[in-house]
Amino acid sequence: MLWFIGRRLLQMIPVFFGATFLIYFMVFALPGDPILALFGEKTPSPAVVEQLRAQYHLDQPFIVQYLLYLKSLVTFDLGNSFSGRPIADVMAKAFPVTLRLATLAVLFEAVAGITVGLISGLRKGKFFDSSALVVSLLLISIPTFVIGFVLQYVFAVQLGWTKATVGPQAGWSELVLPAIVLASVSFAYIIRLTRTSISENMGADYVRTASSKGLTRGRVVRVHVLRNSLIPVVTFIGADFGALMVGAIVTEGIFNIPGVGGTVFQAIKQGQGPTVVSFVAVFVIIFMVANLLVDLLYAVLDPRIRYAN
Repeated sequence: MLWFIGRRLLQMIPVFFGATFLIYFMVFALPGDPILALFGEKTPSPAVVEQLRAQYHLDQPFIVQYLLYLKSLVTFDLGNSFSGRPIADVMAKAFPVTLRLATLAVLFEAVAGITVGLISGLRKGKFFDSSALVVSLLLISIPTFVIGFVLQYVFAVQLGWTKATVGPQAGWSELVLPAIVLASVSFAYIIRLTRTSISENMGADYVRTASSKGLTRGRVVRVHVLRNSLIPVVTFIGADFGALMVGAIVTEGIFNIPGVGGTVFQAIKQGQGPTVVSFVAVFVIIFMVANLLVDLLYAVLDPRIRYAN
């Protein structure tokens, strides 16, 4: 297992440097002058412009800028945004609330989606299965902002069970409703993915063999069918965790959550290159760690994968 983990960690190194290089290049290759954008309609003096360019190393060649950026990552000194605010402070404010939100969303979609998909796959063609397929199709078809506004109106405004908006210090309980909204589409996909995988594996030869040996249906499903069926589901959930953190901008906007999505969106609009690159570098790390955990879960669910690597 240690060799398995070591190989995965070594594979992450070139991925990280390659991804950060491409991100850095694409962000700083965008048209426009970020220094001039800071002043809006005002025209700064050439001396001030040159001073700011030198301060943020914009007068250096691209490769020098990138190497200086890597140095800041290694030393954990991300510097300041073009507005003068430390990027570490921006991250410290935005990431915790989005991390809590994404964690709750993944827990909801994993537990509820796998449970409903399992029951649906075991009862293929029956009323529960048909109902689950209809509900999942509706969730996929309806835009996230519509689901968000409806749930916000019903549970926050009409019933008063939760707050309509939450702030950066929101606790876990206040983020339950936004997490359900954020996870709604992924929840639908996990239902359909689990259902398909369960129904296919129920007809496999190894299931008939296990049943013929006298194993109970519950043990066959739990030990044999479910473990093999979870491999594609785990793949989806692992990739979805990073996607939820990056793509939470709609949900954060509905519930007025000052999280990662809104912060990055505003940074892009304002031409805050250092802020965008630093946030995306963290996203890359999150995706790589999520993929590493998925690989480890593969090895747990199917030991043949571990031994083959």
